[in-house]
Parts: sequence; structure tokens; C-alpha cells
Amino acid sequence: MTAFSTSETAVSSPLPPSDSRQRVSQFLRNLQDQICQGLEESDGGKTFQEDSWVREEGGGGRSRVLREGNVFEQGGVNFSEVWGKDLPPSIVMQRPEARGYEFYATGTSMVLHPRNPYIPTVHLNYRYFEAGPVWWFGGGIDLTPYYPFAEDVVHFHQTLKQACDRHHSEYYPTFKAWCDEYFYLKHRQETRGVGGIFFDYQDPQGILYPVAYPGSQGDTTAAQHSQTVGPVKGRTWEDLFSFIQSCGTAFLPAYLPIVEKRRSHEYGERERNFQLYRRGRYVEFNLVYDRGTIFGLQTNGRTESILMSLPPLVRWEYGYTPEPNTPEAALYETFLKPQDWINWPLPSQKV
Repeated sequence: MTAFSTSETAVSSPLPPSDSRQRVSQFLRNLQDQICQGLEESDGGKTFQEDSWVREEGGGGRSRVLREGNVFEQGGVNFSEVWGKDLPPSIVMQRPEARGYEFYATGTSMVLHPRNPYIPTVHLNYRYFEAGPVWWFGGGIDLTPYYPFAEDVVHFHQTLKQACDRHHSEYYPTFKAWCDEYFYLKHRQETRGVGGIFFDYQDPQGILYPVAYPGSQGDTTAAQHSQTVGPVKGRTWEDLFSFIQSCGTAFLPAYLPIVEKRRSHEYGERERNFQLYRRGRYVEFNLVYDRGTIFGLQTNGRTESILMSLPPLVRWEYGYTPEPNTPEAALYETFLKPQDWINWPLPSQKV
């Protein structure tokens, strides 16, 4: 089947509330504050250092970075809001009906790179976009373990499902499928990690899949699931804003229990080298595929903040293949393939 057509999104959505930008901006600022406070308490060593910045064309943001902590080797939690007259090419391509309007975009994004290889890297991004009558919410969260424990992955997905289920029973299975597809390195033929949820272009038109999302084809598992679900009618701006709030506040209970379980797990040079090698996959995805990186660079965003997601240390190795029957092999054989984590039978023997 062919790629989704942008014509499916040509109908304008009902106008958002007059105070939409202020409300979303305030929530995302508060979310940044809450996440930073929770992470500082968990780390127990270092605190986030804030770097405020102003975008010449309009807008600005707050970049916060924690380095060399007890838990986090490096982590960044950013807030930004930008506006201007010229739409980024990536937006015009996806939503041509926005052409000719001034735009506004705001979001909170986060990437954490723990030092201990038994604590997974995690990424979060929730955002809002307006251009005249066109608006939508997007975002998601995904987990990237190096030495994974099935019960940790199950906990992460169950917490996200609970947040999604408060709003619609099809949100989690649909957005989980899109996450598995989006965070996929085509040139490696493997997922970046164990997924989470991902969605974009969520507005009242009832579409649960990201229409015309780059690379999406109508015959993928995610697309087929979305088409089976069909349109979800009757959603309002308030409904979707409430959904974003639930997703954002689910982060700390989804991730911090994993940190507490694994922070004292002993590791050696072998585990550390494997972690640094796998971090290379993170770099490859963010520089080749990540839509947030592309959007930030196309809107003349702050480069240091855009590339904050990259790990402080990383390594590549030519032709690496894990040894059979090792924890490293288990990552490739099981965890880097999409799984039904909600119904996953927990193994009696952990990695």
C-alpha cells in the first residue's frame, strides 16, 4: 500500500481556546520543574544547572543539564516555546494547510543517560503546535535499556497504559505500536529500545495515527492497527490537553522505581563498554531520524539545547556481534524486538 496522503488532514480543526498557548506553556514549564525536582532527589548528588536562552526570531527557553551525578552521568530537561512567520519545511510537508500562517510551538523534552549500565536511558517529549486554524498535540516517551530486566519493562509499560486508559482504551495499544515503528533504526534493522508510546498530529479529527508521518506505509503493523481502530470522534482540545497532562505526570512513577532497583547493581568494564557501544545507536537515531532534532534545526533553535540528548561518552565497534547465551545476546534476541509487554510472562531467571 502507498504512504498515507496528507489530504486526510486538509480539513481545519475547530479553533483552540483563546488562552491555549498560555495554558500549555504553563503546564510544560511546571512539568519541567517537577521532573527536575524528582530527578535531583533520586540522584542525591548534583543538581540541574539552568541556561535560559532567547531566539532572535521569537521565543526562547530554559535548558537544564545535570552532569556527573551519583546516578546520572548526564541528563537534560528542556522547555522551549518559539514562534515566527516562516513555517519549517518539515511542517509544510506534513500539514500543507498550515502554509501562510504564523506558527507557535512549545514543548518539554528530556533525555537521561545514567552511568550504571543496568539503569536504562530514557527519553520524553511532549509538545503543542499552532498555525492559524491548524493545531495539534504530539509527543511520547521511550525506554532504552542496555542490560534489561523484563519486570522493569513491564512496569514502565503498565504505568503508561494506566495513564492512557484514563482517556481512551485504544490510546495505549495504538501509540505503543507507533512507538515501536518510530524508534526503529532502519539501517540496523533493530528498535532503539523497548519502546513506550509515541503520537503526533492529535486533533479533533479523530485520527489515531500520525498522518503522512515520514516513512509510514499503509501496510505496517502500526498502520493496520490504527485502521482497524478507525477514527475516534468527539475529542476536543480540552480532551487532548488532559491526555497530555496525564502522560507527562506519568514519567516519574514510570521511571524512578527502575532507577531505585538498579542503581546499586555492580558492573565492570565489560558492561560499561557495552553500554557505550549501545549509546552509539542513540546517537545514530537522533542525528538521522529524530523529528524533534530536524524541527529544532530547521527553526534555528539553540543548537546546544537541540543536541543535549546526545550522551557524554560513546563508542563504536566495527562488526560487533554478541556472544551466544549472554546478557548482551538477550538484548538483541528479545528486547530489541517489539513485544506485548503488558501480557509478558515474567521470567523466573532475570538477566
